[in-house]
Amino acid sequence: MHAGYVALPDRVHAVTDAGAFALAAGADGETWGGNGVTVRLSHTEDGGLTVRVAAPNDPLHRVRLHFGVRLPEGVTLLGDAFERGYGDLEWRGIVPERRFFWYFVSWHLPSATGFGLGVETGAASLAHFTVDQSGYTLTLDTQNGGSGVRLGDRELLAATVRGVESPAAANGTSRELTQALCRRLCPQPRLPKSPVYGSNNWYYAYGRSSHEQILRDAELMASLSPAGSANLPFMVIDDGWQASSGFGSALGGPHTHGNARFPDMPGLAKAMRERGTRPGIWIRPLGAAPGTAESLLLDRERAAATESGIHPTLDPTLPENAALITDDIKRLTAEWGYELVKHDFTTFDLFGRWGFAMADGYTRPGWHFADRSRTNAEIVTNLYQTIRNAAGDALLIGCNTVGHLGAGLFELQRTGDDTSGRDWERTRKMGVNTLAFRMPQHDSFFAVDADCVGIMRGEPVPWSLNRQWLDLLARSGTPLFVSADPDAVTGDIRAALVEAFALAAVPRPVAEPMDWRNTTCPRRWLTYDDAGDPEERVYDWYDPSPHG
Repeated sequence: MHAGYVALPDRVHAVTDAGAFALAAGADGETWGGNGVTVRLSHTEDGGLTVRVAAPNDPLHRVRLHFGVRLPEGVTLLGDAFERGYGDLEWRGIVPERRFFWYFVSWHLPSATGFGLGVETGAASLAHFTVDQSGYTLTLDTQNGGSGVRLGDRELLAATVRGVESPAAANGTSRELTQALCRRLCPQPRLPKSPVYGSNNWYYAYGRSSHEQILRDAELMASLSPAGSANLPFMVIDDGWQASSGFGSALGGPHTHGNARFPDMPGLAKAMRERGTRPGIWIRPLGAAPGTAESLLLDRERAAATESGIHPTLDPTLPENAALITDDIKRLTAEWGYELVKHDFTTFDLFGRWGFAMADGYTRPGWHFADRSRTNAEIVTNLYQTIRNAAGDALLIGCNTVGHLGAGLFELQRTGDDTSGRDWERTRKMGVNTLAFRMPQHDSFFAVDADCVGIMRGEPVPWSLNRQWLDLLARSGTPLFVSADPDAVTGDIRAALVEAFALAAVPRPVAEPMDWRNTTCPRRWLTYDDAGDPEERVYDWYDPSPHG
């Protein structure tokens, strides 16, 4: 693999409040302008392409750059998702309307060659590519909410585009090419110092837990972990602890204290640590507390009236809200002693849509944040930076967060939609897909968390299937979290968890999905034993039983 030189575009368009129009190219092809918009392109020393935009007159919505690079017949393409994957990541042929968020990879099987192109992590615009028979188009969305951004006299570094190539002589694979691209797009990932494993109680408790139940969970996790290991398991308290908890409704603030079932949050963290686990906690940082002034909240019109789950949401561009979020995260970590924070729902709270609903736009048009001078990407990144600064040395897991903007700030990223302790098909669709297709981001952007193994009493998910999911996660080299009801952990289940934790507690080479170009749910995986030797494992993800 080697770095690919990013050519100049052959067409550039812009959209402002004044309309959509083509920009005219300057003599050098690096400056494009018209209707008060200027796009300035320049190459980095290593062949990347920076895109800078000025629009002092009218609010700017987006810029599109078309590259007339025709792809050979028979290529298949893979791209990323905007936030989490929803079981829909896959290699496919050219579909002109298909959006590849952040990056895409092209692979030509007959010649075993390909290339990848993407924007560097931490971009100041929301980026996606489309590919058709005329070439590929990069769209840089610069909106503020659902309105154009007011840049004023500021020139926006909207994105830096980078590429990689795999020529025939390289003898590379599509997986190696995708991983090389991810590493090129993120110059400084922030990674955990040791493998992360343990429990998150969501997929068996579903928000109904207590101080005593968490301590029982912690004792179980400690008993399952490798004896004498310095790398202790985490015990993460998910939704259900907060003062305004709906016991599974994923409500937000206030985050100043727990509810009646959680009367002593700092004492609980201390007790979890005394039982041999590292305490972690969940938070919905933009969820407003009851009684919050309307002037501090986002416009509810950002979401469709039929969208469920919309709660009063703090506007993160207001300084008083940024200060509140800082105080909340510091309270969880520095004051209460939690060593990991799972922060959740910020993409949905900001945009009023889930990632799977963004094919035609990130949010409803017309609304805006209080500060209209920054793009959505800048606002999201600034929120993540606020959380990072407040968390200190605590680990961060982003959930329903934009991985491309969180890379370098979060140690872990929940890369797929929820698995389940109740519905195996959901675990199969969401979990296996995101583990396979976002594996190239592991240790390139952050540690990839494909979500939990949910183990409940009565086995609503058959153990024959859950055991395979547990085995793959444990051998994958990625974080392993289980949601295990202590009453369900007996006999074979207990033995399997002990084995899985022993595997997950130590560094391992990442597993490779061997059939990922042929299916959305790979079953053939190359894993590595304790000596580092490869071994192929074949999993059977499909349950023929009536309840499967």
